[in-house]
Amino acid sequence: MSNWQSGQPTAAMSFPNVVRWFGWSILAVMLAYLVNNFLTFAGGWPGANAVFHGDAGAMGLLQTLLYPLAVILAIFYVARSSATSLRQDAARVTAINTFFIRAAFWCVLIVGVADMTLSFLRVEGLLETFVSADVAQDLGRSKFRGVYVHLPLIGVGVILAMFTRTLGFQWLALLIVAAELAIVFLRFIFSYEQAFMADLVRFWYGALFLFASAYTLLEEGHVRVDVFYAAFTDKTKAVVNAVCTLLMGLTFCWTILIVGMGQKSSIINSPMLNFEVTQSGFGMYVKYMMAGFLGVFAISMMIQFVAYLMDAIADYRGEPGKYQPGESMGQ
Repeated sequence: MSNWQSGQPTAAMSFPNVVRWFGWSILAVMLAYLVNNFLTFAGGWPGANAVFHGDAGAMGLLQTLLYPLAVILAIFYVARSSATSLRQDAARVTAINTFFIRAAFWCVLIVGVADMTLSFLRVEGLLETFVSADVAQDLGRSKFRGVYVHLPLIGVGVILAMFTRTLGFQWLALLIVAAELAIVFLRFIFSYEQAFMADLVRFWYGALFLFASAYTLLEEGHVRVDVFYAAFTDKTKAVVNAVCTLLMGLTFCWTILIVGMGQKSSIINSPMLNFEVTQSGFGMYVKYMMAGFLGVFAISMMIQFVAYLMDAIADYRGEPGKYQPGESMGQ
């Protein structure tokens, strides 16, 4: 008699696998939400909610079906890997996040250097030395620079992330210090200061602060008011971590994504769709990307919270292999 017929749960229906399915479903639904957001506001598709108004058409129906398909794929993955432990899946989720954050850091590094160089050449009237007058004029338009300069460089950043292992926090922090130091020297020694110099510092510092948050969560580096928590047993700590992840962590991330990307005029969508720039004239053209940093923060934190939830349940169950802060982040 099978386990199911005897009333015993099968491996695929066990509690750890239910937790795994829940975690992967969150990530799959988040991906479906991001794809739908792009299709709706950048691609002109009707949107997933159009099906409820009777005017969705085939494209709107496809967008709606992305969500149940995401859940089904999560079920299929868990069923196919039912022997995988919560620790192993948490490590896999962390590895995905590692790549995502590493790619984001490479992107802001490369785009920052390239855009600052273009801004310097423009403000000094040197751009036409390297390109034609028409191209120089086009590079003064944010949409042209975003599509034909930033997007290819972002692709290069993603490729570099495939062949590197460091997350780059230390290097980016060092570059921020170097950029700020250059501002001080140029301002007070050579009386030279341009808007793009401060823009570069803000661009990199915003990336460092927001992109490193998920890594800080993994390393237990966030400030924790542990007046009571420190005295809890390991199982009680696991319960607190799991409940707080569900009620606060994941909810917080979804709130950012829904509020920031729920409408075309939302605080993340609007600047990115319009390639918004500052009013400083010859500054860097990366303000729209800084709005996107908030989305990257929410996505990376949600991915890491899913891994955190799996680890918390594994702690409660006493599974071996707990990650210790200071170990190499999963690849």
